Amino acid sequence: MARIHRRTVQKRSHDPDNHDGVITDLEPDILECEVQWALESITTNKASGGDGIPVELFQILKDDAVKVLHSICQQIWKTQQWPQDWKRSVFIPIPKKGNAKECSNDRTIALVSHASKVMLKILQARLQQYVNRELPDVQAGFRKGRGTRDQIANIRWIIEKARELQQNIYFCFIDYAKAFDCVDHNKLWKILQEMGIPDHLTCLLRNLYAGQEATVRTGHGTTDWFQIGKGVHQSCILSPCLFNFYAEYIMRNAGLEEAHAGIKIAGRNINNLRYADDTTLMAESEEELKSLLMKVKVESEKVGLKLSIQKTKIMASGPITSWEIDGETVETVSRLYFSGLQNHFRW
Repeated sequence: MARIHRRTVQKRSHDPDNHDGVITDLEPDILECEVQWALESITTNKASGGDGIPVELFQILKDDAVKVLHSICQQIWKTQQWPQDWKRSVFIPIPKKGNAKECSNDRTIALVSHASKVMLKILQARLQQYVNRELPDVQAGFRKGRGTRDQIANIRWIIEKARELQQNIYFCFIDYAKAFDCVDHNKLWKILQEMGIPDHLTCLLRNLYAGQEATVRTGHGTTDWFQIGKGVHQSCILSPCLFNFYAEYIMRNAGLEEAHAGIKIAGRNINNLRYADDTTLMAESEEELKSLLMKVKVESEKVGLKLSIQKTKIMASGPITSWEIDGETVETVSRLYFSGLQNHFRW
């Protein structure tokens, strides 16, 4: 254990994506060096959460702050109980384009306790081994060294190859309606267990979500605290990871990996590329593509996620008919449409 501790202390980084200096085994207690690494990696000059404590205070206190936070994190790890302040979020609506009186036109940011981020960053690092083991290469969302550019480049390469071979190809760019906000907590805990996440960690996450509260702050004042019953935490660094597990469960149950529909590349069948909830399905015929889409739709609805038909798009190089799902027509586009971005690449 001393050797592991020395190795951990020797390599610390301010880069939150660099977990080389953090123990990734889920069994050991929280170490002081993990707390120091997490504290150093938190971005400064950010608004405080509900507890009103700025992150700069911890960094001024240095070793004293590390000792206090280490004691708190150890207590949470052992008892699996979280301070109520760490479960609270302050929502601030930021108007976007359109009618400012419509709440749907607001982008909401969430302010959370900076102290809670220390524990959450440690859990994120310890979860990373399970992310790498359970998520396939086609999922690029919130994973180190991957991004939307990679998926767009992959799709463009597939299109170029299809052109060279004079082969028809069909894409469906899926968009979910409020995907992160619709995650069912009870289903999430079961999914984590099925993915092999240890019971201790699953229970820790479940207790973090139990009794979570939020308030809305505007220029006119602040609301009373209210309970949040579903969805992954906004502005929580664990949320993308948790959602990726949720989305992977959907795709596995849809049988995409075993499906014959898809594009054959170097002896491998590829029928989807993903960035978190943004999913692109692909096939060599309209019938195969529609079959993939309906499987994903059915499995998504089983866990509480609904497709936004208005934002879901189809792109095809061959002949295609008009698609209607749940009484709505799916739009056919001529541009690459991935992760909410239109790429200026046409057929």
